[in-house]
Amino acid sequence: MQTELLFGIHCHQPIDNFDNVVLEIIEKSYKPFFNILKEYPAFKCSVHFSGWLLEYIQMHEPKLFALMQQLSPQLEFFTGGYYEPILASIPSRDRVEQINKLTHYIQTYFNQTPKGLWLTERIWDDSIIDDLVACHIEYVIVDDYHLIASGVSRENLKGYFITENSNNHIALFPIDQTLRYTIPFASIDKTIETLHTFVGEEGENAAIIFDDGEKFGVWPKTYEKVYEKEWLKNFFERCLADETIHVSTFNEYYTQQQAISLAYLPTVSYHEMGEWSVLRELEKEYWEVLSKNKGQEHLVRGGIWKNFFLKYQESNWIHKRMLELSKNRLISDAYLDALYRTQCNDVLWHGVFGGIYLPNLRDNAYKYIIECENIIDREAKCIIRDIDLDLVPEYKFYTPELITIINPKRGGQIVELDLRDVRFNYQNTLTRYPEHYHAKIEKSDTQIDEETATEADDIDTIHTTTLKTDEDIELYIDWYLKKSAVDHISDEHFDLGLFQSCQFKEYGDFANQSFSVKESSQNDITLYRDGGIYDEKKYETTLIKQFAYQNRTISCHNALVTESPKELHYIVEWNLHFEDYEELLINESEMAEDTLVLQDSSLTITDTSLHQNLHFSFDEEVDIYIYKTKSISQSESGVDYTIQSITLGFVKAFSGSCTMDYTFSIEPVV
Repeated sequence: MQTELLFGIHCHQPIDNFDNVVLEIIEKSYKPFFNILKEYPAFKCSVHFSGWLLEYIQMHEPKLFALMQQLSPQLEFFTGGYYEPILASIPSRDRVEQINKLTHYIQTYFNQTPKGLWLTERIWDDSIIDDLVACHIEYVIVDDYHLIASGVSRENLKGYFITENSNNHIALFPIDQTLRYTIPFASIDKTIETLHTFVGEEGENAAIIFDDGEKFGVWPKTYEKVYEKEWLKNFFERCLADETIHVSTFNEYYTQQQAISLAYLPTVSYHEMGEWSVLRELEKEYWEVLSKNKGQEHLVRGGIWKNFFLKYQESNWIHKRMLELSKNRLISDAYLDALYRTQCNDVLWHGVFGGIYLPNLRDNAYKYIIECENIIDREAKCIIRDIDLDLVPEYKFYTPELITIINPKRGGQIVELDLRDVRFNYQNTLTRYPEHYHAKIEKSDTQIDEETATEADDIDTIHTTTLKTDEDIELYIDWYLKKSAVDHISDEHFDLGLFQSCQFKEYGDFANQSFSVKESSQNDITLYRDGGIYDEKKYETTLIKQFAYQNRTISCHNALVTESPKELHYIVEWNLHFEDYEELLINESEMAEDTLVLQDSSLTITDTSLHQNLHFSFDEEVDIYIYKTKSISQSESGVDYTIQSITLGFVKAFSGSCTMDYTFSIEPVV
């Protein structure tokens, strides 16, 4: 009796991630892993690399690419979506084409035709089965939790299962969670002891581990353990020397052994993803139930991956822009490649990794969204379309230079502002959301390296990283979508501090409520809302907003009329995203602090990264409040404090009625 060890690594980096980041991962993880593996030709290993990452290695690290080709007889390559999409979140024909694209690449460069598929983030939905079969996939990697959630006993998972949909069937290999938390974090002795627990009869003795290749070198403390202390070398040697451990590929096991049984899975991912995707209104109760059922986490299911579209409006918008472009796509190689790049999963969610909180990932998604738009055409026009699928249409205005999208349902805000030539969305901001882990963040004057492992030879996984920071964090939460042309009504107490903390008194109902469209044309739109100012009672109030577009300029006219007798302040808020906040100039001066107060009829922000001047010009002097909007999120290293936008508040006192006329323009720096 033996343990059949099915060992695989999955390697992926977000599309167009920073070169220094990708190259460091290659140097610290992929290179040493394969260099050690070649010394043990009897150790069979399954691998999955996303197509973009394979291309990157081929171009920038040809010696590593050649080594992987040399090792191909020792490896089993898994296919998947070329640009690592969540397969269940993209249209059927896109998922088929992405899978076939990566399969063809593997056939071309590694002389293999993959039979197995790496399921991105192990997001399972029955809707993908027919397409997988159409791509000639025979088996898929899932988690043990997938089967446990459907009622299979944890003790009965040492092999593969069969599932079906509409007369198509596919095999499921469940990754063992214990191994996922053991390799490579535990000592070699403990790891081998764990593998011995899988010893059993043929077909029910598989120890299945298929996890991030980055765990071997770039996760915290792993480079020292895996390579400097030779954990990986010792692991290969001990497995090969142990007569009770037999190392197989997934294909060998699949062709030689029978399935344990038929199984049907719910829409599910691994347990941690369920935790991260719980909707905010249920988080408190969910974590209370989870804490009361330690050891029975498998009985407490969390959310589903698509909940991230509900938790983060910015994620939903990127996803729905992708769906729009897929539905109305052009059949050209350039267009389809840009479209598929927008489908990369990393930006759309947030768990222990930054995801939607990382501005550069959102920038990369928008870069390819705008590239698709540019390929379609550059005519001046307005398209009225329900982009975010909420049954209320958005208004997308094109000039040869800009794409601007107005969302009437979201306060009549400008929700996208694309400078087409440089493929950059200045509206790529992020609302400050409450996160359940915010309460766990601790302030420490020094970063203390705390060991929570029980043995000197063990190290922590990223799931046990302590949330400590030495920064003075400001934990503010927004109650409205933080885009542009947001309308607030407050009083004489309104100041920069209250504005920054989002704790000012709001009298109006315009910032996050629906506007109606009075009229629109090819280059302008008029919106209005019959709302109210709420004091001791509701005072009828009407706000009209007009936007007119020409080349790189938006002309704005706002007119507010109210029955309220009170003297109040009308604030128009803009939030603008930049690639580099350190080099910004405000009216030709550096923004030395995180906040600034001005009084002027104009404002110019110089974007030195993209060499653009963003200019506001008002018909009269206004108070201008400026602050850097920062988010607080967890990451694999602990706590990230990230600038998400520059927030501008243009403030004007009024009584009874108020107008604000201004222009916004983007011009190249001369």
